[in-house]
Amino acid sequence: MNSQSIENYLKVIFNQAIVTDEVNTTGIAQALEVSLPSVNSMVKKLAGMGLLEYEKYRPLKITEKGRQMAAMIIRKHRLTEMYLVEKMGFGWEEVHDIAEQLEHVQSPVFFDRMDELLGYPQRDPHGSPIPNKNGHIATLEYRMLADCRPGEKVTLKALGHTSDAFLKYLNSKNLALGVEVEIIAMEVYDRNMTVVYDGHREVLSALVCSKLLVS
Repeated sequence: MNSQSIENYLKVIFNQAIVTDEVNTTGIAQALEVSLPSVNSMVKKLAGMGLLEYEKYRPLKITEKGRQMAAMIIRKHRLTEMYLVEKMGFGWEEVHDIAEQLEHVQSPVFFDRMDELLGYPQRDPHGSPIPNKNGHIATLEYRMLADCRPGEKVTLKALGHTSDAFLKYLNSKNLALGVEVEIIAMEVYDRNMTVVYDGHREVLSALVCSKLLVS
């Protein structure tokens, strides 16, 4: 069985389980862009390995063994992204595909050394928490910018979406983590926001505001 394929499935299931209790084969198929029969076959294999709890017509549940394995994959991915940005000068929009490849390297000591060289960061370049060596992942206590109100001043802490296109859009607006944003106005009709930050005044769509996490 292809270990890289197993890891890809497990990571998707883990990430979906964070946001919903209704993880199912259809959602996995859509996320991985594979057929339902392929997903059904893999889910049964993962259940046989003790990584999932699987009952026909019931939501999938990841076991503690599966959660630990998924957390280690995510740890490797996010540490790699941080290393590429902090030590190699890559932009935050350039690192995902490289990290996707390196997350399958089977050498914990390699990533522990990377962690040490980075000074044990708590977050990746997009603000997502990096699991520690024991697989613990800190809980994010952030709000969406879309839920804030005129007059508030907040700090951009993380992103709820990290596609290349979205990251390039943020670059074009000079929006980066750590920037303080003041909300000037919100349109009643479409909930677009007028904001100011670092000398910039911008109108951000409701869609963009829903993907920016602040405190």
